[in-house]
Amino acid sequence: MMNDPAKLPLNALRAFDAVASHLSFTAAAQSLNVTTAAVSSHIKSLEGFLETPLFIRHSRSVRLTPQGARLLPGIQRGLAELTRAVGQLRQDLSSGLLNISLLGSFLQQWLLPRLGDFYRKHPEIDLRFNSSRELIDFMQTDFHAAVRYGGGEWPQLRAERMLDDWVFPVASPTLLETLGPIETLGDLRKYPLLHSTHEPWVDWLRRVGGDTTRLEGGPMLDDSASVLAAAEQGHGLALARWSLVAGDLAAGRLVRASGQSVRQHHAYYFVAPAHHFELPKVIRFRDWLGEVCRRFEPPEGERLEPLPVSQESAATH
Repeated sequence: MMNDPAKLPLNALRAFDAVASHLSFTAAAQSLNVTTAAVSSHIKSLEGFLETPLFIRHSRSVRLTPQGARLLPGIQRGLAELTRAVGQLRQDLSSGLLNISLLGSFLQQWLLPRLGDFYRKHPEIDLRFNSSRELIDFMQTDFHAAVRYGGGEWPQLRAERMLDDWVFPVASPTLLETLGPIETLGDLRKYPLLHSTHEPWVDWLRRVGGDTTRLEGGPMLDDSASVLAAAEQGHGLALARWSLVAGDLAAGRLVRASGQSVRQHHAYYFVAPAHHFELPKVIRFRDWLGEVCRRFEPPEGERLEPLPVSQESAATH
């Protein structure tokens, strides 16, 4: 009885294709970079597996038997399809579409101005971004990785710290000229305050030793980019992350209203399932992101030094 087809000897099939293509055991061995004896052994193994001769051997020539001639087209199609499938998988792992989930504010204010450098270095990778505050479910989606701002603890995921941040008050140049700089905490009362759930004034005041009970009302905006836009239009004083406001400060759209900055315990992290960190295209983006993050200088007068252990719980946005 013929052997189980599920146990087809792949190396023997490759040897059969090579001998049939060259009609020579010696030439087949050279093309496969093995010995002639090894090729002969593979052919004998395949003939035993199929229980039929595949070649007629003469002293100086080799030709296919009718059974071998019947088998050859199917073997060649199968090996070609296998080669294409393996090649496509290798290409998908190292190039093509790379899906990244991240905060819209980080994408707009920090990442987009730097992406040209990535595309120049890695034209084989097509980035697709999804703006979301929630950590996506990697098991139920096709995302490869995420960039999140938080404490670095996400269950069942690996997180690598990428970028530290500082917060400080900013305003439009016109508003600052009108109301004056914030030289004491009492000067805050001159300004309408713009509030954000992600950069709360109470945290900044607590860290600089201010009275957190005297915060007056003001507009609450749901994301950091909106807060910065409102500040640029002169609606009030905003507490801004250095990472998100550096471009606006350099362009003169906003100015620092106080020299007092507070380094955050939270930071930006590159987050993904552990096995995604082994994908070549994920490695390339992660390495590039780490490089540009290291080149991003802290605010003037600040230094990157180890932070004390924080008791804050990890954020999930």
